[in-house]
Amino acid sequence: MGAKLGGGGGSRYTVEQNSDINVTPFVDIMLVLLIIFMVSAPMATVSIKLDLPPASAPLNPLEEKKDPVFVSIQDKDLYYVGTKQVTIETLAADLAAALQSSNPTDERVLVRAQPDVEYDEFMKVLNELQENGYFKIGLINEDIS
Repeated sequence: MGAKLGGGGGSRYTVEQNSDINVTPFVDIMLVLLIIFMVSAPMATVSIKLDLPPASAPLNPLEEKKDPVFVSIQDKDLYYVGTKQVTIETLAADLAAALQSSNPTDERVLVRAQPDVEYDEFMKVLNELQENGYFKIGLINEDIS
């Protein structure tokens, strides 16, 4: 958009083109963008006030933690509680015996399955556990490398 108005030969009405980049529009756009980002940046930082309970020490620090009990699904109708093979009918009773707790339904149960186990077999075990009051169920995913 710039033109060279003086110097050089040629006719008085001839205007040579200037091939230099005109940076004025570029600077204008950058300043507008800078203002937009300066105005919008404080709005992007949203904080949420959390009311967390104070930290407290464990009730009985000398109490040993029990090893977790695993329910393993190996194949169709092949279930294990720990290392003991069980059936779907005796799963809840064998699990309660393996947990060795006064209230076994309050304990966390970890369920893992082989990669080739069908989904309905997995859901059969979860439904059986929930029907017997086991709602604290953790799912174990093991890396297959």
